[in-house]
Amino acid sequence: MPLDVAWRAREDYKSESQCKRSSFAFYRAVRDLLPVWLLEEMRATEALHWEEDGRARAFAPCEALLYALVHDHQAYARHLLRSYPSRALEAPSPSFRCCACTDAAAPHLALAVRHERVAILGMMLEAAADLSEDERRAFLDGHGCTHSGGKTALHVACELARAECLLALLANGACPYVTDGAGDTPLDCLLEQIERSGDAEGVDARARRACLGYLLLFMSAMRFRKRLQLVEDAARWTRLLGERAYGWLSGRAPPTLLLLCTRTLLSARAELLESLPRFLRPPEFRLQQWGVAE
Repeated sequence: MPLDVAWRAREDYKSESQCKRSSFAFYRAVRDLLPVWLLEEMRATEALHWEEDGRARAFAPCEALLYALVHDHQAYARHLLRSYPSRALEAPSPSFRCCACTDAAAPHLALAVRHERVAILGMMLEAAADLSEDERRAFLDGHGCTHSGGKTALHVACELARAECLLALLANGACPYVTDGAGDTPLDCLLEQIERSGDAEGVDARARRACLGYLLLFMSAMRFRKRLQLVEDAARWTRLLGERAYGWLSGRAPPTLLLLCTRTLLSARAELLESLPRFLRPPEFRLQQWGVAE
């Protein structure tokens, strides 16, 4: 090999340690909320990450968005989603996954819920509206890796009682009947959390009640795995849920007329919930009533 060719090849070579240093520098730059132009210059010219197949790769928009989510860099997330609306929502490379599962959906929604990045979650849902119907459905209802039990973003929202995130997902078309790897719906996941907490009160309990209200608002049919358990242990679940919520979930009592009207309205245009006057919103769906800031 000619000397000049060998020298150029050595200049282009990036070792694993070099990639780790540049990747960490990019991570810190996003963490420190540096300007968008500087972050994009780093991503285009110097920030690399090391793949398991022994190759150095530049950060894709979807991978940079993960950093923006973790550190709540809203300006950078907005830039990525506007400049690369479809590529920013793709699944990242294997080096960004927590396990060897290759068929898991893009983790962005679940990560936004887990870190409670409500503003960036709204940006992603807005960008997802321009995807094809199949792509949008796969993004909204995509299952996580086997390490997470195949949970969707809705399951994570119910598990962590992220009421505002749950409402945003449901209002943008996430399916409340989707099941995880164990066959549980988001409502099953929420009921399990309520069951574990017992009669405990506090912010978490009020947030779980708000989540329950939002699920009831978007579920026209009560299809969930724990329903038989609710019917068989009526006294206990009535104490945990309250008489009205228990009656709706068990099918022993019809929903209120206001709930039915709101459900019909939202089935056509879910985004109208936020625009309704407060006196027209069903009381059980007002976050402030449960002590959770809107």
